[in-house]
Amino acid sequence: MTGAADTLTIPENLSENADARPGSPIMRPVEMVAAALVAVVICVLLLGVTSRYVFSLPFVWIDEVASLCFIWLAMLGSAIAIDRNEHLRLSLFVGMMPPRLRAFVETAALVAIAAFLAGLVDPAIEYAVEESYVTSAALNIPMSWRASAIAAGIVLMLLLTLRYVFRTARLGDLALAAALIGAAGLAFWLLGPTLRGLGYGNILIFLLGVVALCLVAGVPIAFCFGLGTLCFLVFSTNVPVMVMVGRMDEGMSSLILLSVPIFVLLGCILDATGMGKAIVDFLASMLGHVRAGMSYVLLGSLFLVSGISGSKVSDMATVAPALFPEMKRRGYKPKDLIALLSTGAAMADTVPPSIVLIVLGSVAGVSIAGLFNAGFVIAGVLLLALAGLARWKAMAEEMRGVRRAPLAFIGKTALIAAPALVLPFLIRAAVGGGVATATEVSTIAVLYALVIGMVLYGGIGRQRFYAMLVETAALSGAILMILGTALAMAWALTQTGFARDLASFMAGLPGGWLTFMALTIVVFMILGCVLEGLPAIVLMAPLMFPIARNLGINDVHYSMVVVTAMNIGLMAPPIGIGFYIACKIGNVSPDEAMGAIWPYLIALLVGLVVIALVPGLSTWVL
Repeated sequence: MTGAADTLTIPENLSENADARPGSPIMRPVEMVAAALVAVVICVLLLGVTSRYVFSLPFVWIDEVASLCFIWLAMLGSAIAIDRNEHLRLSLFVGMMPPRLRAFVETAALVAIAAFLAGLVDPAIEYAVEESYVTSAALNIPMSWRASAIAAGIVLMLLLTLRYVFRTARLGDLALAAALIGAAGLAFWLLGPTLRGLGYGNILIFLLGVVALCLVAGVPIAFCFGLGTLCFLVFSTNVPVMVMVGRMDEGMSSLILLSVPIFVLLGCILDATGMGKAIVDFLASMLGHVRAGMSYVLLGSLFLVSGISGSKVSDMATVAPALFPEMKRRGYKPKDLIALLSTGAAMADTVPPSIVLIVLGSVAGVSIAGLFNAGFVIAGVLLLALAGLARWKAMAEEMRGVRRAPLAFIGKTALIAAPALVLPFLIRAAVGGGVATATEVSTIAVLYALVIGMVLYGGIGRQRFYAMLVETAALSGAILMILGTALAMAWALTQTGFARDLASFMAGLPGGWLTFMALTIVVFMILGCVLEGLPAIVLMAPLMFPIARNLGINDVHYSMVVVTAMNIGLMAPPIGIGFYIACKIGNVSPDEAMGAIWPYLIALLVGLVVIALVPGLSTWVL
């Protein structure tokens, strides 16, 4: 992403990354294996769903096979993301540097990544050896079969990073970067006895200072968390680094997260088949003739399309090209379109199947069904806030020549869109009603979308489908690598006793849960600006949710506040990543759009305050 960051959900890492590069020919075999693993995971889960719900004969080995394939998919996908430069990173500050300094900083970032990966090679191998003494319950195979994926992925990423840095970096920059990072490591090592006595000072130095420095230098966020945690463990504790590898494994291995790559693939199918455009066309035929109607269409399209893809950027990329030309003809200014598009995407992020909600449920132990049920209602509250503002701003909309669409045309678009419109409600009803898990529903949704796409929407060619599988692997690997290192960092924070003391501090604040809720909003808005959604949630949820429970705040209610605050920060300039992505999709200068977005952000903030103060909005459907 030029000027902001590469991003996270389909196709955020794929098409919106200005620095992304095509995959190397030497990685073709790895891409083939990763694509096959995506297909195998889906087929295995479909087999499990069929055996359980159709034949009432559940196979006990299904989860183990899926888990084995999943960890290999995560690590190979992360390596593909390294090869393609598709890992999430903050590039705002690097983009502001002079070209010569930028080249050096980018080289230093690559050296830092290589140092982190090199530091994990031996502990990862040791972890795999330790796991070889444990046998799986159903398949009766050594757990090293799956643990070896972490070591293999780390070695592959290290080799790819070294290959790229030696091919692209200037020798002088490389030598200086290696010397500086080596000198910093040596200094920390020599200061080890002193650092071990600093207590919480080490959190400031390593888990804040090192991470912040890496973020500014453009190191991918997953490796920022990893570097901070690795330095913290090596230089200020006696904890073996192998423990960090175990925490990374734990962060990437939750069975709930199996739905992430499947919903990513579902977003690809939505984009490739034109199912999202069919929904947009139907809403335009229904509402396009009324004042502010196209704004309603844009917001409604984001709401419904998000119920299929689970991805903000896929939603924006589907809706904007279909609606922007007509909206410009009616007198909408490009900057207002970007403001509505970006805040509308933030509004729709709680609509199931939101990947953010799935991850939050996994790391915070919150019911996915509860999150999916509440997500629809909360998105509806924010939709009303944005629609009210859009109506007020559309008073000067040019309506000459605008006619109501004939009923026959509305019926035709409804018929075309009907199969696609069924999908978001199917997902929400199945998960929210407790009929099936998010993982099971995701596999059914992919099968449904593939069949409907082939029969009604033109289908997907074999080459395109293969490319989608590889994209899914790369994006899933990037996401899961963040989850792994962020969970390791959160674990390191809890081991210091920081979580306990933070809970005691929060409990002593005046104002009780209201003060804590206000603090939560501020914290997650700031983190949403800097880290994007998933890293912020994985890092902070283990710290904040126990405090919220102690204060009597319902988990689902708190989750809705956290996700909404984070999304407002995500779209807030001058740092918010999502704002720059919307500008790129709409081909509008960020400087031009920056002034127009604030009224829409204020509307979202008003909606957020209502959501925070009225718990019943989140909990009445539970």
